[in-house]
Amino acid sequence: MSFLSDALLRVKPSATIVVTQKARDLRNAGRDVISLSVGEPDFDTPDNIKQAAIRAIERGDTKYTPVAGIIPLREAIVQKFKRENHLDYKPSQTIVATGGKHILFNAFLATVNPGDEVIIPAPYWVSYPDMVAIAGGTPVFVETRIEQGFKLQPEDLERAITPRTKWLLINSPSNPSGAAYTHAEMKALTDVLLCHPQVYVLTDDIYEHLIYGDFTFVTPAEVEPELIDRTLTMNGVSKAYSMTGWRIGYAAGPEKLIKAMDMLQGQQTSGACSIAQWAAVEALTGPQDFIAERRRIFEERRDLVVSMLNQAAYLKCPVPEGAFYVYPSCAAAIGKKTQEGKVIENDADFVSALLDAEGVAVVHGSAFGQGPNFRISYATSTQVLEEACHRIQRFCASLT
Repeated sequence: MSFLSDALLRVKPSATIVVTQKARDLRNAGRDVISLSVGEPDFDTPDNIKQAAIRAIERGDTKYTPVAGIIPLREAIVQKFKRENHLDYKPSQTIVATGGKHILFNAFLATVNPGDEVIIPAPYWVSYPDMVAIAGGTPVFVETRIEQGFKLQPEDLERAITPRTKWLLINSPSNPSGAAYTHAEMKALTDVLLCHPQVYVLTDDIYEHLIYGDFTFVTPAEVEPELIDRTLTMNGVSKAYSMTGWRIGYAAGPEKLIKAMDMLQGQQTSGACSIAQWAAVEALTGPQDFIAERRRIFEERRDLVVSMLNQAAYLKCPVPEGAFYVYPSCAAAIGKKTQEGKVIENDADFVSALLDAEGVAVVHGSAFGQGPNFRISYATSTQVLEEACHRIQRFCASLT
């Protein structure tokens, strides 16, 4: 009898964490390594948010909180959804957790039974399938196409739905592709869902504020109000407010589901950090003007990286609508040889050879369920991105 649970057999290590740690290890060993693997803004948490946390400490708000979150934060979440997404919720329909990942994990654990299916468009964030598997469900992957901007098509969604489908998981803008759905594109998907009342929608909106040009963000329940009673809308403060380490995610949805997630969380972590929750109140209710400035900088970085990658041999990089990732294809490099004579047989070989030759750490696309591609995070300085892209160009030019 094994000491470890069978659930562990269904789980793989996070590829992004593995690559990031490998880059750290090489750097600690003296290698000149540029890591473009981590999805974390390089900006600092705004001072007003930091001060809100300090004030919480000073007034003694350092005790256990209600499992689902402090009332001021849940009220702020209600206001945020009303103000930005035109969604009407009550505080009792909201929940706060230790990061967005915690929200997703609890949602699946609260609803998925063995044999239940969760539709996940590929490429997808690396943790989605493992969360479904831990809950005993079956991930159903639907490939998207680079020619269609890595966006799920309504006819493909229709084909993927079966009587066992429990959830559709949508991430817009997407990690890893940066793809985001227009109102018309989202409406085409919600029209399909209206014909399948057993299917719930879990929408990961964590990159909501990182959209570029004149693109307008939409979320499923906003586009189709009839879906609000079977939609869990997840968000958090990590990306837009540069609060990754504060670990605050939140969601709103049907009260029955929220209560079930509340009960689960009560046996896991209980309430999220009280100090971080008060900081999140300030994030959601305080000044928002800095978001536009940071978004402008991210857009400039996106344009730089896309341009430089498209000048590299064998690479094709579409222009993403949002987030801070690009997802270039390296299909033309498959079958080429490195300077050492090693044949590049897949995207994992490509990124491994790139790291060995030029010290640039990126994540292979097969980790996200679709290749041959790789993901670059441009959440770092322009100087670093320019140097990294020059190295990528040099590596690609060296292939024969």
